[in-house]
Amino acid sequence: MKNLICFVGLVTVLAFFSGCADMTIPGPKQILKNPIGTSAAKVGMSKSEVVHVFGEPNFKSVVIAAGAWDGEREEWYYKAMTTALPVGADYFSEDMYLYFDGDSLTNISNKPLGKQKN
Repeated sequence: MKNLICFVGLVTVLAFFSGCADMTIPGPKQILKNPIGTSAAKVGMSKSEVVHVFGEPNFKSVVIAAGAWDGEREEWYYKAMTTALPVGADYFSEDMYLYFDGDSLTNISNKPLGKQKN
């Protein structure tokens, strides 16, 4: 019985570590291709580039902001996924509001800049 318990334990440990064998650490080229961090969102990006990096936003709306800009902007809101990360990782650690004028990203903020259009 003792040998059976040892055998089952050994098989469990081996199965656990063999599942991790397929994991690979991303290299510099992969990190540059898919960045994570505050530099991932850049003013001037197109909507399709933003979706490629961050995915679809949690919410989209049209807002106005007297003083911040003239006219209307499209606001994309990404809700923070976790606040437990020790460093900023874009919308992973805090809310992110992105503002578009047409297809171009014009403003990036962690607080809303505009008010809902009536």
